[in-house]
Amino acid sequence: MSITTRTPRIAIIGAGLGGLILARTLRVHGIDAVVYEGEASRSARTQGGMLDLHRESGQRAMREAGLEDRFHAIARREGQDLRLLDHTGTVLLQQDTPDDAPLDRPEVDRADLRNVLLDSLPERTVIWGHTFRYATALPEGGHRIHFADGTSADCDLLIGADGAHSRVRPLLTDAVPRHIGVNSIECGIPDIDRTHPDLAAMVGRGNYWAIGPNRCLAAQRNGDGRVRVYLSFRTPEDWLTTCGIPYAEPARARAALTDLYAGWAPQFTALIQACDDTVVPRPVTMLPVGLTWPGTPGVTLLGDAAHLMPPVGLGANMAMLDATELALTLAAAPDDMTAALSSYETAMFERGAAAAQESAGIMEIMISPAGAQGVLELFQQ
Repeated sequence: MSITTRTPRIAIIGAGLGGLILARTLRVHGIDAVVYEGEASRSARTQGGMLDLHRESGQRAMREAGLEDRFHAIARREGQDLRLLDHTGTVLLQQDTPDDAPLDRPEVDRADLRNVLLDSLPERTVIWGHTFRYATALPEGGHRIHFADGTSADCDLLIGADGAHSRVRPLLTDAVPRHIGVNSIECGIPDIDRTHPDLAAMVGRGNYWAIGPNRCLAAQRNGDGRVRVYLSFRTPEDWLTTCGIPYAEPARARAALTDLYAGWAPQFTALIQACDDTVVPRPVTMLPVGLTWPGTPGVTLLGDAAHLMPPVGLGANMAMLDATELALTLAAAPDDMTAALSSYETAMFERGAAAAQESAGIMEIMISPAGAQGVLELFQQ
């Protein structure tokens, strides 16, 4: 594989899925880039749960990156299983995936996927322990990036792949994420097949959803045997800080969460009581639907930095598709970066707005006074 010199010098902020897909796909096309990541190493923190990769977005990104076979090796076909219940415990929908089913939306562990991407890049492509603080425009064009440790680096193209709280975004727009009236709490059951085989059989191999008025419980099987449990509520923005749940005291937190599901079928509170000491509050926020910005030479965004949306399965896929489209656009116009960025952003604004609108609509249905019926209709579609 031939590699060009760093002209233009491309700096990607953030070693998440979007940033790594971008670096890998650029490299496939002979274009070098450097990824700056604030974390100290690839193992500095957990990378979240499972992700279903869609054929037209996340899976396409892996194909364009030349990593389709490696993706298939870690994909969980059975993760496409679905069980949907109402809060009384009535099963409304059950979808079991045949062994020969196509990989339409297989689940994959985010950590495994990230490792595949990291392993596909030369060792020094990702510069760990470099937290982006701000960037200043250079007189000759491009930007000087300033890091938290006092060091700096110059680039011709700066790409913010740094997520919901992007520090690159203010170079382009003053938009910030807003709360959408939903709050979530993440818990989890480790090694569920051994520790709670009855609950393991109930949850099944994929996703388990229980929906009630203005709240839901979602359990998701992970490849390492852990089941992540997400409890979501239609509540005011400050609810996570005013509800009185003692997150730092797991036993008391589980008891408080169990009380919030009083009146639900007992198998749901059993899931909560079986969780370990992981109790993580997560407010749900999003950027304005249809966010755009004037074209700015030498800087752009992708993924959550550009179009943060509610977590219903589209965000990571859109980040990976953004990265792919940006890489292909840059490769097609290596001598006209301004035109390449304009072309990329025009298309990204449109698809990002559509995905954000769809995600907001799905979240509205999932956490609503109507409870499970709207969700059943959604899945049946």
